[in-house]
Amino acid sequence: MLNNPLVGWALAALAIAIGHVQWGWPGVVLAVTMIVFWLLLQFSRALRVLRNAGQGAVGEVPNAVMLHAKLQRGQRLPQILVLTKSLGKKIDDDPETFEWHDAGGDAVRIELRDGRLERWSLQRAAAMGDDAPAAP
Repeated sequence: MLNNPLVGWALAALAIAIGHVQWGWPGVVLAVTMIVFWLLLQFSRALRVLRNAGQGAVGEVPNAVMLHAKLQRGQRLPQILVLTKSLGKKIDDDPETFEWHDAGGDAVRIELRDGRLERWSLQRAAAMGDDAPAAP
């Protein structure tokens, strides 16, 4: 509910109205200052997530299975970037599809629709034991 932009704008309008009723124009200035401060905090958070993700190797995660377990339907890309600590390798545009892999060869592929996680899948690397010769 609090992630809804309409709720945020309604709270901002309410803060301005209450500020005006309680203290007049100085109250409006205070409310606008608080709104700008909140927006700057959100912008700073987004930049921090992108900076941290940009420092990692593109499309790599320490453990693809753990990432797969932590994903939830409806997550936004910034939330996923916090989990992966790296930018994903873009696979497709429609739907937006990204992939991360680990050192063992396992990979997680996610699909985003309207900026939210719709589907994800884990692709396991081939087992090492498959290449062993069969016993007579």
